[in-house]
Formats: sequence, structure tokens, C-alpha cells
Amino acid sequence: MRNTTLCYIEHNGSYLMLHRTKKENDQSHDKWLGIGGKFEDRESPEECILRETREETGLTLTSYRYRGIVTFVSDIWETEYMHLFTADGFTGTLIDCDEGDCVWISREKLLSLPMWEGDRIFLNLLFDPEHPFFSLKLEYQGDTLVYAAKDGVPLPLD
Repeated sequence: MRNTTLCYIEHNGSYLMLHRTKKENDQSHDKWLGIGGKFEDRESPEECILRETREETGLTLTSYRYRGIVTFVSDIWETEYMHLFTADGFTGTLIDCDEGDCVWISREKLLSLPMWEGDRIFLNLLFDPEHPFFSLKLEYQGDTLVYAAKDGVPLPLD
């Protein structure tokens, strides 16, 4: 299993999204994601998201919150525990990312982007003030989401 982080950085009603187009053999090729990546040895979730944000964007987070943990189960990929963050403060200047293009996307357009189906579930939870912290389990067969549960309770899939 692996541990990763993902952060949705908000600024003026838009979110910094990474369009994954540049990495070979990328399970998220051509999808839009927040900013993040894999833990290095001995890193905490906070240390990982700060480092990954700096490496991928050139930005240093100054205001961020740990919002949840997402357990990804797949019949293809190894199990992943993704530590989910939101941020609304940063310093620095955006740099080119070697994994794809970083683009500010308005909140209204965010859910219309090509992304994993489970990402739409946790984005809606992040936008809902009644969910300050949550645990989400997402199970995939190939690229198809077949099961989702929030805080241990199954969710209906559309």
C-alpha cells in the first residue's frame, strides 16, 4: 500500500488543478487532480503536502487544513491512502510542473473536468461545511467506481 497527499488550493474562487499529461505510465493520465504526491520516508502528511506543493507548483502553503483520508482500493493498482487537504493561503510564483499543466479553474467548472468519479465525491464533501473531516473509501474495477462509503456508511452511486 502507499500513502499520498492531495491538496485543493483555492484563490479568488478558483482552484489550482493539475492536468496530468506529461508522465509516462501515469494511472491518472489526462485527468485533472489537485496538487500532491507520494510520501517520502519519515514524512508526516503535512510535511508531504508542503514539499509536494513546493516541488510541483513553486508555491509555499501558508494556510491549509487536513480534511480527510481517502482509501482507494483497485483491482489493478495497489491500495492507496490519500491524505486530503484544502488550502487558501500561499506565497511564491507558479512554476512549470513536469507532470502536467497547472491551471486555475473556477469552482463552477471544476466538476465538469475529466477526473476520477470518486474525486467528484470528495470534492463535494470538501465544499460542504458540514464535513470538516471525513473518511472515504472508494473501490474501483479498472476505471469504474463500484463502491463508495463515507465514514463507514455506503453511498449511492449514480
